[in-house]
Amino acid sequence: MRKEVLINTIGLRAGYGGKPVLQGLEIEVREGEIVAVIGRNGVGKSTLMKSLIGLVPTMDGSIVYEGAPIEQLPAHKRAKLGIGYVPQGRDVFPRLTVAENVTVGAAIKGDVPKAGLEAIFAAFPILKERWNQRAGTMSGGQQQQLAIARVLIAEPKLILLDEPSEGIQPNIVQDIARNMVRLNAETGATVILVEQNIDMIRAMAQRCYVLDKGRIVASLDRAALDDAAEMRRHLAV
Repeated sequence: MRKEVLINTIGLRAGYGGKPVLQGLEIEVREGEIVAVIGRNGVGKSTLMKSLIGLVPTMDGSIVYEGAPIEQLPAHKRAKLGIGYVPQGRDVFPRLTVAENVTVGAAIKGDVPKAGLEAIFAAFPILKERWNQRAGTMSGGQQQQLAIARVLIAEPKLILLDEPSEGIQPNIVQDIARNMVRLNAETGATVILVEQNIDMIRAMAQRCYVLDKGRIVASLDRAALDDAAEMRRHLAV
């Protein structure tokens, strides 16, 4: 049985300072999918993610989540609907401890759920070890795990991951990919992944959109993701 569409965009135009970066963009992601968005640098991938969560205003078109338009909702209300966003560059609170960062993420639920904590510790055991350590003193890979955990604690239906491999050592990239796939299988959480790392894309994504100059120019299935030449061509690697 084919699952329902969780989020889609219709003729989405969005950008900065009144100048659109996204040019009538259209995507559709169904419940439980892991979908990658790839493309060269500067084509609008991060703008798409910020538009979905509400950090970049919609100039035209619509963002439809669970059948209802959300483009007029502020970011915090989209988060309450179950959309979690892990930004490029991690953006943890450096002066707060791991525990305090996770508590901030859980605020949308009202408290820190015990089951959620256990799931985070199972996925990223280093966070349990560093629970009372300030986030700013951790390595880049540990901070990325914390940034993801801060989103996971609120048990989102949709997780937006923006360049999670950036500046991260390969073994942690592999851990993150493996844990996100496991989370998807166990909870049905939907994931939209913006990424340049071919290995991570292959390890996680079930299919892929190719973005160029603010428009979707191709849609790749699982077989195409395994075609190294095809992927390099789209990523310009």
